[in-house]
Amino acid sequence: MPAYAVGRIIQRLARQQGLEPAQYGGHSLRAGLVTAAAQAGVAERVIMQQTGHTDVRSMRRYIRDASLFRENAAGHIGL
Repeated sequence: MPAYAVGRIIQRLARQQGLEPAQYGGHSLRAGLVTAAAQAGVAERVIMQQTGHTDVRSMRRYIRDASLFRENAAGHIGL
């Protein structure tokens, strides 16, 4: 499988969901994993073992601000 194949699959699926494909790619999966693991309190060294990062600063750049899902009124009332 070519290196870019995963990115194209992600973009095709984004398009099917009505999202802007240019905003998604193979790194979206990596960023999602790093973000979810960080929010769950997984140790940085464990995240880095999974992702292959050797520099903590580089790994931290993958952590996305997901406060939209953590800090919203609907979430606080169970919706």
